[in-house]
Amino acid sequence: MADERDPGELAFTHRMFDLARKGDVERLAEHIDGGLPVNITNHAGDTLLILAAYYDHPETVRALLERGADTSYVNERGQTALAAAVFRRSGAAALLVAAGADPDLGSPSAVATARFFDLPDMLALLERNRSA
Repeated sequence: MADERDPGELAFTHRMFDLARKGDVERLAEHIDGGLPVNITNHAGDTLLILAAYYDHPETVRALLERGADTSYVNERGQTALAAAVFRRSGAAALLVAAGADPDLGSPSAVATARFFDLPDMLALLERNRSA
């Protein structure tokens, strides 16, 4: 299905996802504060939060969470922001867990990711917060 947005809108949207990938927290926060939906998704179902977590930008993750980013989005590959942060061994994982991200959501989930890639520090973080 073709995207029916105009080319200028598409270019702007692509730039916003690039800001999340680069961790440009100030510019991204400015756009969200100005009306950009914090839970906007791209063609692959990635949110700004998923991209910021995957590219290991904890401060951007924090800013997105403060602006209401939803930790429960699952992209088209079954990935969540928490699973992405766990995979990257990012400090964003603790922020996401503290914000209520479900370590069992997605396929593979954050827990499954930590087990598969043998990330004991990440698994310990997730397990601690599962029983809390």
